[in-house]
Amino acid sequence: MPKVKTHSGAKKRFRVTGSGKVKRSQANQRHLMRKKTKKAKRHGRGSLIVHPAEHARIERLLAI
Repeated sequence: MPKVKTHSGAKKRFRVTGSGKVKRSQANQRHLMRKKTKKAKRHGRGSLIVHPAEHARIERLLAI
């Protein structure tokens, strides 16, 4: 049986933590920042853990 390839877009967007959770960055932080409030920009920093409902789908894309 052939190897399962990792989805190229997914490997750029997600990272797996040591405990096996999947991390992602926040959306809407790339451009047009001048019209966003300071609060919106501040809350957009950092990363989040992927919701459990999406976890299996992301793992399949990452070929874990």
